[in-house]
Amino acid sequence: MTSLTDRKNAAISRGVGMTTQIYADRAENSEIWDKEGNRYIDFAAGIAVVNTGHRHPRIIEAVKAQIDRFTHTCHQVVPYESYVHLAERLNALAPGNFAKKTIFVTTGAEAVENAVKIARAATGRQAIVAFGGGFHGRTFMGMALTGKVVPYKIGFGAMPGDVFHAPFPIELHGVSVEQSIAALKKLFAADVDPARVAAIILEPVQGEGGFYPAPASFMRALREICDQHGILLIADEVQTGFARTGKLFAMDHHDVAADLMTMAKSLAGGFPLAAVTGRAEIMDAPAPGGLGGTYGGSPIGIAAAHAVLDIIEDEKLCERAEQLGSRLKQRLAAIREQAPEIVDIRGPGFMNAVEFNDVKTNLPSADFANRVRLIALEKGLILLTCGVHGNVIRFLAPITIQDEVFAEALDILEASIIEARA
Repeated sequence: MTSLTDRKNAAISRGVGMTTQIYADRAENSEIWDKEGNRYIDFAAGIAVVNTGHRHPRIIEAVKAQIDRFTHTCHQVVPYESYVHLAERLNALAPGNFAKKTIFVTTGAEAVENAVKIARAATGRQAIVAFGGGFHGRTFMGMALTGKVVPYKIGFGAMPGDVFHAPFPIELHGVSVEQSIAALKKLFAADVDPARVAAIILEPVQGEGGFYPAPASFMRALREICDQHGILLIADEVQTGFARTGKLFAMDHHDVAADLMTMAKSLAGGFPLAAVTGRAEIMDAPAPGGLGGTYGGSPIGIAAAHAVLDIIEDEKLCERAEQLGSRLKQRLAAIREQAPEIVDIRGPGFMNAVEFNDVKTNLPSADFANRVRLIALEKGLILLTCGVHGNVIRFLAPITIQDEVFAEALDILEASIIEARA
């Protein structure tokens, strides 16, 4: 009998990479069962999509109720009140003491594309500045903005022009805030006139790049530079949003606001929905018809998103994220005494990561990180690696994870790190 893996290899492009060979049969909150009945603890959450857990009852109830009414009209043809109401809620919740407006699209990459379109329309400028290690999607503009070649850019030819990169400040890797800002100013002096720059885009906590938080002083400096040169600041909150960092949005940790913010992933708790929220006058820059999409703001995704916002508030998931992240980081700190490969433990709220180096060379060790991941998988814990060097394990369990399951996962994690040293 042909295995599912063989069928996958015969039917699906190899370009669709797979972290595991687990084929999901069902899932509930923080657990997944595969086709063979094996149970796994999910510390990936669909890459930060199900912050509210798999199949949260309130989300399922909201989606079923919407399906019983209608599934699709295309908001640009026959609009619906739930789209308007969700925009009102996000406008009120997004950081920034100014009037805001919102559009809905389908994916995080699409949100980024539209944020760039809006920024160019609002400023009349073309250039965009992003940062090394950042991840902004797999579309062509998303690839151009992303600061990592393999696997995202390799083999796809020329990237869109007028996209520039500066180093992201990571003290662990020898790049200070001052050095990053100096490099940005050098970029303006040597490569692109700041008067041509429409926007600077960054993740408040780098996702695929390694879960490095942007320092508060760096965010303030970027805001000052943007204000000085008439540049818009775009915060890509696709992975950081919706209670993951202990605040509804990661920008809530900062005392400055972005002009535009992209969001997706956990916005709809497992259903495809993305958004751009920003200053009202900037959001109104494109002409009618310039923004949108057939499935943008799907009524099913909208219904799920309303439930997500209610769950985050009612179940106090921001506070829960802080508690879980604190427990995880304390456990990792204890493990560090037995595992000198651990060189850093970081991340706000429950957006945490551990970074590994080779003890002999003190260089980043993707091999050690991958050994930990594979051993943990054998023991029933799904982990994800990330980072430009592939030496980081990121932790993205649902914020609703049960205490006893979380404790079990921490035991598996500790055993996997110790076993990887053997």
